[in-house]
Amino acid sequence: MVPAEVRLNDGTLEIRDCGLADYREILTLQHNLRDMRQRHRIGNTILIVEHPPVITLGARQTANKLFVTEDELAKKKIDLVQIRRGGGTTVHSPGQLVFYPVLYLPDFALGISEYVRKLEAVGAELLGRLGVSAHRRSGLPGLWVDDRKIASVGVRVSKQVTYHGMAINIQNDLRLFDLLVPCGLDDVEMTSVLKETGRRHNMRSVKRQLTRLLVSCFPGNHCNEF
Repeated sequence: MVPAEVRLNDGTLEIRDCGLADYREILTLQHNLRDMRQRHRIGNTILIVEHPPVITLGARQTANKLFVTEDELAKKKIDLVQIRRGGGTTVHSPGQLVFYPVLYLPDFALGISEYVRKLEAVGAELLGRLGVSAHRRSGLPGLWVDDRKIASVGVRVSKQVTYHGMAINIQNDLRLFDLLVPCGLDDVEMTSVLKETGRRHNMRSVKRQLTRLLVSCFPGNHCNEF
């Protein structure tokens, strides 16, 4: 795992670029950070990462819909992980940018709904800088380009500390979404920055842009909503 690259505000916010990292390892790290943040042993932390191919199943069982068996996934070298977060089945793979904030919400005077909207605002601003205009859809967390979904949000909050987070499709293999019903939404079409614009991006550069946006939004500074 890549060590923390950015430490800000005298330790009150730490942003870590974890590179390409196994989902289960990052999930364990999130749990450890969450527990320490609840005890106020660390400051607020945000992990930025790409994952090898993995399908995750959310807490709402009716939203978890797969078209293949676990054995078939294993043959394709795709991990399958049951987790406790909002939302249904989703997939992560290289080229998708994922960030996991472990934040004590009272530090930012945020409720859960406001927090989710703030994640969506960060994602929309990043996508705008990459040439894609994305929007919310009422009652459907995440971001959309017309009726195509480009980013997913699934969070959990325990003792006012957040974990899990947001996944933004930059240039990941969208064919993997054909193995499931994304987020439990039938007939949804997934898209990416690459599909919408035809342009590939240096992921390190995209991570730097995301880092700057997170810094502006979560130390309590002004964050443009949309």
